[in-house]
Parts: sequence; C-alpha cells; structure tokens
Amino acid sequence: MNDVFPVSPPRAWAEINLGALKRNLAVAREACAGELMAVVKAGAYGHGLEEIVKALAAEKIAFFGVANVGEARRIRNAGVETRIYLLGATWSQERAEIVARDWTPCISSLAEAEQFHLLAAAHNKRLKVHLAVDTGMGRGGFVADHLAETLAQLEKFENLEIEGIGSHLPSADEDVEFTLKQFSRFRAIVNELGGTEKFKWIHLSNSAGLLGYEQGLCNLSRPGLMLYGISPLPSFQEKLETVMILKSRVTLVRTLPAGHGISYGRQFVTTKPTRVATVGIGYGDGYPRCVSGKGADVWIRGQRYPIIGRVTMDQMMVDVTANEEITEGDEVEIFGPNIPVTEIAEKAETIAWEIFTGITPRVTRLYQME
Repeated sequence: MNDVFPVSPPRAWAEINLGALKRNLAVAREACAGELMAVVKAGAYGHGLEEIVKALAAEKIAFFGVANVGEARRIRNAGVETRIYLLGATWSQERAEIVARDWTPCISSLAEAEQFHLLAAAHNKRLKVHLAVDTGMGRGGFVADHLAETLAQLEKFENLEIEGIGSHLPSADEDVEFTLKQFSRFRAIVNELGGTEKFKWIHLSNSAGLLGYEQGLCNLSRPGLMLYGISPLPSFQEKLETVMILKSRVTLVRTLPAGHGISYGRQFVTTKPTRVATVGIGYGDGYPRCVSGKGADVWIRGQRYPIIGRVTMDQMMVDVTANEEITEGDEVEIFGPNIPVTEIAEKAETIAWEIFTGITPRVTRLYQME
C-alpha cells in the first residue's frame, strides 16, 4: 500500500476485553474443584485464538482445549507453551504430528490407541493420552460396557501413558436429571477402573457443568463459553463480564417517504416518512440474516433502534426516526452489554456459540486490557 494515504478505520470491529476474560476465568477457577482446561477451539469462540491464548497462558492453566492440529499449531506458533489437549477423536493423518509435538489426545478406540503407540515407539517416547468415555454425548469415546477389559488392553501399549479420563455433558444446561445421572455414571466408571488414584486428570464438566453442579471426584474442568462472558445457565450470568462488543458505524442517514421499500424483497415498506440509517455490517461479517423481520435492535447513542428490512451481506438498515441527532459516523453496538448476544441468538433460533464463531475474519478484532 502507498503510505501517502491514511489508513481508514474499520467499518465493523469487535472490541475484545482481555481483562474481562481473565476475570471470567477467575469465576471458573472459583467454581472448580481443581485445575482448568480453557477451551479455545474455533478461534477462541471467534475472539481470536492467538491473543486469547497469550492472555490466558499467563494465568497458569493446565491445558488449552482445541479441536484439531491446525489450532494446536497456531498456539505453538504464537509462542505459547501451555499443554494442548485434542478434544475430539483424531484421524490417522493427524497423529504423527500429535506424537512428534507431544500434544495430548483423547483415545476413543483401540485402533486409534494402537497407532499412537506405534508412532510413539518410533520416537522412543511415551505419549500422554486420556481415555474418552461416552456417558451420553454419542459423539466419541468408548461406550461404558466392558471398560475394564478395554483399559487392560490399552495398558498393553507400553508407549502410551494413560494419565487421564474424561467424558462430556450434552445437556447440562437443559436436563438436570440426566446430567446428575451422568455424574453418577462417570463416578462409577472411574471407580470400576481403579478409582481416582488411577488417573492424574479426571474431567467431565463444561461451562454449564462447572457452574451448576458439584464437581465430585473431578479435578479438571473444561470451561468454554463462560470464559467469553456468557453463562449457559442464565442464573449465573451476573457473575460474568462481557468480553466481546461487536460494533459498526452509521454510513448514511436519509429520510424516506411513505410507501418506500427497504432492502431486498421489500419485506419492509414504510408507512410514513422514516429516517433510515444504513449501518456498515451484514451477514458477510457474521451477523445472522435470519433475524430480519424478527424485531432485532441495535444500540446507538444510548438507545435501541430497530433493524428494518432484510439484513444484507455488507449493510443493514435501522429506523432512527426517533432521534434527529444520529448522523453518519456514529458508533453502533451490534451486540454487547446493551444488546446481549443471547438475544440475537434467540431471534436467530440458534445459540450464542454459533453467533460468536460466525463472526468472520473481515471484522477487525481490537484488544484491550481493562
């Protein structure tokens, strides 16, 4: 680029408060019975992987939980040395790198374990692994039947060190009865396999499990969403702080006459002269188009204003008739402390996890410590 010209500020950006992130981590630490694995998969839930792990690494957590080797590699390339845990089943072409770099996989099958054993033997090392147990998620791990026999077979792989055991809660934010049964079942499994002395790490709880349930025998918890300021259990929301504020700018303000269509398909037609602000963000930035016509608002100059018409790829239109002072360049909160991300998710008939992770790379992330 020619440096003669100034660099324009972004039209859409996310302000990421690393201080709030650390304070949310402190809430998780207070709730847990042991150590923490910070879940940072999917770009730290859209907050920016490298900056988030750098901030959290200083807090002396036990592990970072990631979805794949690409995320693990990015953490190491960022200069962060905290242990890395692969949260799901791996596939054969990933395993050589996992062994070579001493990342920690969870084991869901004997075939997976055997390949890790052979790769570790080739490197003349013992690879630390965790036993994944399926207590109701149905996504991975050994089913509970015949686990003692399975563990006996796994222990024959001399180049594997089974240092942990874990499972996952699919309904901790929705089904208390089932979740309590999962905790009980997991305890029975651990006891069947030799008790707490058998494993260095025992883990089950995600954010909902950590906030809403006694941890019992577990000494490691895996908070994700709560670190980013959202409680999957609404009764705990006041304990957490907003980490991401998604913002944009008013790019144009016009008064349109009655009978004028707004956006594609003319889903919205004005019934009176209407002051319309165009805002420089759309579904191409990750704002869900499906909230169009469902009463979604934005926040400008201390008030809510309704989105009208369909959200487009790069822009949305807002009815600002109630405020003659709103003008081009004004900041717009898309979600944050005044427009909760959970509200947007509800109108989109989805979950906050999807809204966060859907914020696209063209949205600039700006980091601050408060």
